[in-house]
Amino acid sequence: MQEQIRAFVLAALTEMNYDVSEVTGDTDLGPAGLDLESLALADLSVQVEEEYGVRFELDDMEHTALMTLDEFTAEVAQRLAAKGGEPVASAS
Repeated sequence: MQEQIRAFVLAALTEMNYDVSEVTGDTDLGPAGLDLESLALADLSVQVEEEYGVRFELDDMEHTALMTLDEFTAEVAQRLAAKGGEPVASAS
């Protein structure tokens, strides 16, 4: 599952005009690597939320910027597993 998430994230970054040709699993998302700014991290998080139904809070963005690509995809996979396939939101 993590490979599928990784492919989705790389495709999303490509659509956001980031050069991912030399990105590896160890590439940082923040200043030390891809240098995603907070708006780009928010955009990426929203795309992941819409695709996989996992939530990222504003407080998560600072931590996300310090993650590598593999750490981020592992986090998404972990949140997806914890969610257990439940719908994103249910009408109450």
